Order: sequence, then structure tokens, then C-alpha cells
Amino acid sequence: MLILFVRSIESFEVPALLGLPVGIHVYTSSIYQAIHQYPSQIGLAAAYAVTLLLLTSLGIYAQSRLSSQGARFSTVTGKGFRPRTIDLGRWRYLTATIFILYFVVIVLLPFLVLTWSSLQKFYSAPSWAALSRVSLDSYRAVLAYPQFANTVWNSVVLALGSATTVMLISAVIAWIVVRTKVPGRWMLDNLASLPLVFPGLVLGVAIMVCYLYIDIGVYGTLWIMFIAYVTRFLPYGMRYNSASMLQIHKELEESAAMSGASWSMTFRRVVLPLLKPGLLAGWIYVMIVSIRELSSSILLYSPGTEVVSIMIWELWQNGQYVELSALGVMLIVALFLMVMLAQLVGRRFGIAET
Repeated sequence: MLILFVRSIESFEVPALLGLPVGIHVYTSSIYQAIHQYPSQIGLAAAYAVTLLLLTSLGIYAQSRLSSQGARFSTVTGKGFRPRTIDLGRWRYLTATIFILYFVVIVLLPFLVLTWSSLQKFYSAPSWAALSRVSLDSYRAVLAYPQFANTVWNSVVLALGSATTVMLISAVIAWIVVRTKVPGRWMLDNLASLPLVFPGLVLGVAIMVCYLYIDIGVYGTLWIMFIAYVTRFLPYGMRYNSASMLQIHKELEESAAMSGASWSMTFRRVVLPLLKPGLLAGWIYVMIVSIRELSSSILLYSPGTEVVSIMIWELWQNGQYVELSALGVMLIVALFLMVMLAQLVGRRFGIAET
């Protein structure tokens, strides 16, 4: 709930594209307008940002207090969590209806419109006349772009690297927060979760200015985008790993320690295997949002370091809607296949019931 709430309140792209033209304002679009109006109202933008910070800090603090009481709800077991099928009885019809309506309205219809647009030489409403103009020219045009292969490679490298780094770092931090009695450990959780409150646009500006003044050779390379992605998505890894860590009883680690295992061996041989469901779920999520990330990438990319989201943005700005639709369809299909593959791998590691 904390992740979804903050992810919604810090979203920028959709509110800016759909809300600003009709006068519907949210926090992030208000920050954007405060900075870009003349004269810039930096103080007002900072006030909005501080309010976001306070809201999220209160939520993180409450979640940290609950984590400190997590031992009452943990289970002494050597098996990871496995989902179980539940019989909904007569409620299954209502549940199925809600799910089907949600799928049709939220997923299927937009995807069909996107697919239709990608098969046209120029965008036109569905009709028999437009049906005669169906072609794959837009897909050929996207695949023929000189920077297409390099763009896809950059996106894959950043997504895999950031997802792996985020989940490993957050697993160690979650262990410290949940397992140890270090005074003020909730502050460590708060610091690791702090990037959650900053809109990607604001975070991109901060990182850009920081590494312009601190010249360590990352500006203008993929490394600065990697730093931005890890910083931006570390809080999501924390939430996944903290929830999973609460389900592992500390007596399992105590038993390993009594058997002569060091902390590193216990963490590698006992904790990490039991964290696999949460680790894989968080890894999939971070990987997907990394591939889609635009708000921080738009300020940090340079020629040769473009990612797929930047290519989509440039196509939108250039008015190449059919090529944009074709690239969008390919991205959605690719992400769908990646999620299916990850679920198949997950069954191998015991996430699904066997």
C-alpha cells in the first residue's frame, strides 16, 4: 500500500500530459509548473516537495514500527512462501466479472488501439477504408532506425543491472532493520526509502547538477543513469525485502550460528534462499519500471546512451504516432514475455506451488 500510494502521488508523466491541458493539478505537475513559470517560484516548488517528504516519512516510520513487531507474525520454517488456491464459492462469479471488465477496459482496449495505430501509414479511426491500408511499414521503420539496437541494449543493461543491484543492497539493509537491535535502525530504513518521495524529474535534476560539479567521469555515460535508477528504485527493493524478511523467523539464523556458520554464510545459505520469492518479485518489478523510466532519464541521457523510453518520447515530440505505436506494441510484448519467463524461472525456485 505504501509503494502504490507513493508511486501514484509522485507520478509525473500521465498527470502532466492529461491533467495540465485541462487544469487538473497534482503535486508533481504543480512542482513542474512552479519551476517553469516566469518568474520561477522555487520556494513554492520546495514547499510541495517538503510536503511529499513529510507524508512519505510518516508512512515509512509507521511501517518501520510494525516491522519491529514482526517476530510475532513470523513462521519457523525452512520453506519459502508458496501461494495457495482459495475457493471463493459464489463470489467467484462477481470476482471473475470484475477481473474481466478491468482487463478489457484497462489493458485490452488500449492495446488494441495501439496495435491498430501501428498498422496504419498514418493514424486514422477504424473503418473499412482504413482496413485496406494496413501494413507493417511502421515496424520496419522502427527496426531500421540506426540507434534502435543500441537503444534496446542500453535499456536491457540498465534494467538488469539496476534490478540486481537494488535487490541485493536492499536485502542487506532489510536484514539490519528487521533483525538487529541497532538504535535508530528505522532511520536507516527511512534513508534508504527517502528517494521514494522525490519525483523522477526532480531527482534527475539533482543528480545532473551533482555530477556536473563532482567530476568523477560518469556524466554523459550510462553510469549516471545507472546511479539514478538504483537511487530511484532502492525503496521498492526495501519494501519487497522487508515484507519477506518478516516471514523468516530469527531462530533459523540462530540455529545456523550455533552450527558454526558465519554471518556471511548464514545470510547466503539460509536468508537469501528463503528470500527468493520476494527477491524475484521485486527484481521483476524493478526491471520493468527501469525499462519504462522516463522522468529521470530525460535529463541524464546523451547521444549514444538513449533508452527505449527516450526513443518513445522523441517519437511523440516529432509527431511520428504510427512509429510510436509500433514501438509501444513491441515494448509491451517484450515486457510480457519477460514476465512470463520470470514466472517460469520462479517455479523452478519454488515460488509456485508444486
